[in-house]
Amino acid sequence: MKNVIIAIALVAAAALAVYTLRGTQAPQSSSPAAADTSNSQAESAAAPAVTETEPATVPASLISTSPEGAAVFIMEPGDGMTVSSPVTIKFGITNMQVAPAGENIENSGHHHLLINVDELPDMSLPLPATDQIIHFGAGQTETTMEFKPGTYTLQLLLGNYLHIPHDKPVISKKITITVE
Repeated sequence: MKNVIIAIALVAAAALAVYTLRGTQAPQSSSPAAADTSNSQAESAAAPAVTETEPATVPASLISTSPEGAAVFIMEPGDGMTVSSPVTIKFGITNMQVAPAGENIENSGHHHLLINVDELPDMSLPLPATDQIIHFGAGQTETTMEFKPGTYTLQLLLGNYLHIPHDKPVISKKITITVE
């Protein structure tokens, strides 16, 4: 138990350091069942801007590699489906294993669900927790979420024990669903 607490503290410290380097505030909360999955996010006026002379980086030793043939995919719902809310989303993975955040296990990671994300986040930094990037750090392989009626894109991105995408990112095909 002591090792788990230490690992969680290290992950939190690394994430806070990266958010500080980015010049943004760390997220206050993240809920996989957020009802509002819109694109709106408020920028903090107090947050300093990151300039080109202050690149945000993490040590290469914290970035995990992915094996050949590693893949993640959305098993349900299918691409183009019309569904009702709440929506159950099932995650699939091949040639890797799912492990909770904080557990540094070779060829493993945990899922992050990208909702209506047009531009991928920086793949060399821990993924931020937002309304559009939902973390499944406990190693979950499915979720049920409330969505307002509309059209949504869904995509999976695997993160390592520190929420950093792998060197050779493991990312799914983007699917589109319509919620009635």
